[in-house]
Amino acid sequence: MRKGRVVLGALVAALAVVAAAGCGGSDSTSSANAASGSCTPSDSPVLTLAAYSNHYDAYGKLTSTFASDWKESHDGQQLIFQMSFGGSTTQAENIVNGFPADIYASSTPPDVQIVQDSGLITHDWTQDENAGVVQAGAVVFAVRPGNPRNIHNWSDLTQPGLQILTPDPAQSGGARWNIVAAYGAAMRGEVPGYAKGSTDDAERLLEGIFKNVTVLDKSANDSLKNFEAGNGDVAITYDYQAATSIAAGQEEEIVAPPSTVFIETPTVVVDKNAEEHCVEPIANAFVKYLHSSDAQQVFADVAHTRPIDITEAAKGTDSVPPIDDLFTTDDVGGWETLIKDTVFGPEGAFTTAFQAAKG
Repeated sequence: MRKGRVVLGALVAALAVVAAAGCGGSDSTSSANAASGSCTPSDSPVLTLAAYSNHYDAYGKLTSTFASDWKESHDGQQLIFQMSFGGSTTQAENIVNGFPADIYASSTPPDVQIVQDSGLITHDWTQDENAGVVQAGAVVFAVRPGNPRNIHNWSDLTQPGLQILTPDPAQSGGARWNIVAAYGAAMRGEVPGYAKGSTDDAERLLEGIFKNVTVLDKSANDSLKNFEAGNGDVAITYDYQAATSIAAGQEEEIVAPPSTVFIETPTVVVDKNAEEHCVEPIANAFVKYLHSSDAQQVFADVAHTRPIDITEAAKGTDSVPPIDDLFTTDDVGGWETLIKDTVFGPEGAFTTAFQAAKG
C-alpha cells in the first residue's frame, strides 16, 4: 500500500441477502456431478451474485422478477439468489480468493479482468452484448443544500479548507472512476487554470483535490453514507447513487461538473463457478435478461441510471443533470493505459499526486 493512505484496503465480505425464499446453499450432489462432468441442477438452484456497493435495491427487484418469470416458464422451478455487495475491487479479490460468485456485477472493466486473469472467467466477456455493460452514469459532486461552498468544477475542489469524501481506490471501483473523471477533465482542457493535454497539470489538480480528502471509505456507498451522516462538504460520487438518496429523502444536491467521465459498469458470468454449481445456463440467461428493455427500465426507475448510449446519457434525465462534456475512458487512453501507466501506474498522475498530498 502507498505511504500515507488514510484508510488501508481490507478484504471484507459485505451484506448477504436472499432474493427468493427456499433452501439456502449449493446442492452437494450437483457440485459432485459438476466435478465429474455430468451436471444436473438441483430442484431449487442457488445463484450467487457478487456486486459492487450500489444497486442493491435494483438487483433485489431484478432477481425477484427473473426468478418469478423463470418459475412460470420452467415447470415451477424455484431459483434462489444469494447476493453480496461491497467495493468492486474487494469483490473481485474475494471471488479470486474463493467467494463462490456465479455472476459478478462490477463497477469497472479492470475489476472484471482481475477475475478473468485468475482463470474463473473463461469466455471473452468483452464480446458480450454492449461489451458486458448493463448500466451507466456519470461522476458528479454531492453537495449540501444550496451549495454553500460554491462548487461547480473540479478546480473548486482544491479550495483551502474544503473537506472531500471519496472512496479508497484500493477497494472501490467508484474511487477510480472519480479519479479518472478529474484527470480526464483536466487533460481535455475543461478545468480553469489547468492546461489541456498537460499531465503535470492533471497531476497538480489531483494533488490539490486529495489534499482536501479527509476520509477514504471502503466503498462508494459507504462514502456517500458518510457524507449524508453530516461529514464533509462534498462527496465525489456516482450520479445515480446521489439521485437514489435524494429520491429517498436525503437533503443533498447534485452538481455535475462541465466535464466528467461516462460510467459504464459490466456484469458477467463467472464461468467456472457457475459450471461447478450447475447453474451456468441460468446465470447466462440472467445476464442476458439484464440487457432487456424491461431490466433497463428497472435500472432507470429504481437506481436512476442513465441510458447506455452516451449521446442520450449526456442529455440527463429527470433525476440526473445533463453533462456538457461527457467522455469515455477510451477518450483518455483506455483502462489498460490508465491502470498501468498514465494515472494509476508506478509514476502515474494519481500515484504521484497522492504521495505528494498525503506525504
